[in-house]
Amino acid sequence: MVTFLQLNTIFLSMIMEAIPFILLGVIVSGLIQTFLSERWIARVMPRNRFAASLLGCGVGLLFPACECGIVPITRRLLRKGVPLHAGIAFMLTGPIINPVVLFATYIAFGNDWRMVLVRGGSAIVVAYVTAIALSFLYPKLPMRLREDVAALETAAGLETPITGPRPVPAPLLRRLYDVMLHAVDEFFSVGKYLVLGAFIAASMQTFIPTASLLKLGGNPVTASLVMIGLAFVMSLCSEADAFIASSFRSTFPIGALSAFLVFGPMIDIKNTLMLLGVFRGRFVLVLIGLVAASTLGVSLLVGRLLG
Repeated sequence: MVTFLQLNTIFLSMIMEAIPFILLGVIVSGLIQTFLSERWIARVMPRNRFAASLLGCGVGLLFPACECGIVPITRRLLRKGVPLHAGIAFMLTGPIINPVVLFATYIAFGNDWRMVLVRGGSAIVVAYVTAIALSFLYPKLPMRLREDVAALETAAGLETPITGPRPVPAPLLRRLYDVMLHAVDEFFSVGKYLVLGAFIAASMQTFIPTASLLKLGGNPVTASLVMIGLAFVMSLCSEADAFIASSFRSTFPIGALSAFLVFGPMIDIKNTLMLLGVFRGRFVLVLIGLVAASTLGVSLLVGRLLG
């Protein structure tokens, strides 16, 4: 009986800590989605792959959306002419470096700015390395057939071109209504993943002996790999995963925690399925491999410097 009470307490504490940040995140995401056009982002994108990838990493500051909605936004950006490497850089960093997620990380780790800097810096490095590698491996868009057709239609002028006239904006009340619709849809979309992830994390802390986790976390490489695997399976919202990661502070070193905080928002079960719906399967496998290898390398460096 005591065990289940402990499970319930841990589970509810995680949910209660995370819910306010999810609400804030989906509302801000709805505002950005409705009032900031992707057309403007595409216009200011540099042609140089290194500069474009770096800018793509920074665009996430303007799109505080969690990973649940980042793939559709990236698809629209690519269809409007944004280079693959810049789009991927944005897709990987967007769910991490936005102010909502970084502030949630700050609160989750007891007002520790070090973890905020570690998470944000590691995410930018991983995304930038992955984007540059993909720019050489895939000079053409590796999108599925229906996406290739849509891109050709855009280029042929069958869809409003990015250099064309701006569409007439909808009335303010209508746009605010769209903001709330987007926020509600995203909240219910990500909420179930938070509940599932919190339950798994609470169950692990309750039923799995701490000694077993400590044994896995004794080696920096295996500890990071375990946390990468957990991040993928849990599929948490990036606005809430820091609260789950902070619960493992007594078990795993800082390098492994950074791997969890970086890899999960970039690649998890739910956005892998969305990626497979947009990109070709081989490209998705290459993307996952690059992100995993880069995350592991950066986490080991973080552990060596700060462990």
